[in-house]
Amino acid sequence: MRKAERLFQLLTLLRSRRGVITAEQLAEKLEVSERTIYRDIQALSLSGVPIESEAGVGYRLKPGFSVPPLMFDEAELEALLLGVRMVQGWADKELGRAADSALAKIHAVLPDRQHLQQVAQPEWLLVPDFWREQSAQFSDRLREAIKAKQVISLSYVREDGQASDRPVWPLGMIYWGKVWCLLGWCELRQDYRQFRLDRIQALAELPRCFEASACCSLQHYLSQWCDDKDATVDP
Repeated sequence: MRKAERLFQLLTLLRSRRGVITAEQLAEKLEVSERTIYRDIQALSLSGVPIESEAGVGYRLKPGFSVPPLMFDEAELEALLLGVRMVQGWADKELGRAADSALAKIHAVLPDRQHLQQVAQPEWLLVPDFWREQSAQFSDRLREAIKAKQVISLSYVREDGQASDRPVWPLGMIYWGKVWCLLGWCELRQDYRQFRLDRIQALAELPRCFEASACCSLQHYLSQWCDDKDATVDP
């Protein structure tokens, strides 16, 4: 890797961290020696980048420092474009519009706009949006409820046609490649359940919130998932 590329990656790593990062961590990520990191940090500092350092602790960029627009290579642009198309094809309309806006902002800051245009329409990079309206229904309201930790009431129909109404703590959403599922703590079952969004008949926000804990959270569920892969979708 050329020094200029390494300095750019080093600056990107510093910019992406809110706290400090050690020379050892930087060396591991860039696959260089710590001595090289020390020299590169000095080079960035001499070029005017305000890097704060503390012996034995690490480095960070001075708060308020802004980095010039970033450059992307072709593979990185294709990865971003694929992510945008996946959101457009599989998520709800609100997130689709946000993905459009994000791509427009990336396009606006690239020095060579033609470069993005060259990869913006590759015929091999397609994400069909079949059944998006059904599979992603209610996802915008569910995202808000997850962030607000607001208990919701679901009117749900199982695969066997049995209907039920139940209060649920919305913890997260999972996309299984065909359908979106809500992962939540079901007050009726007193256990984790996954609910397919295309089987939700109605949704209401209840006037109360919940508090996740070490034994009731998305992280707790994921830690258990490998041991209990049958705990998937409420049938």
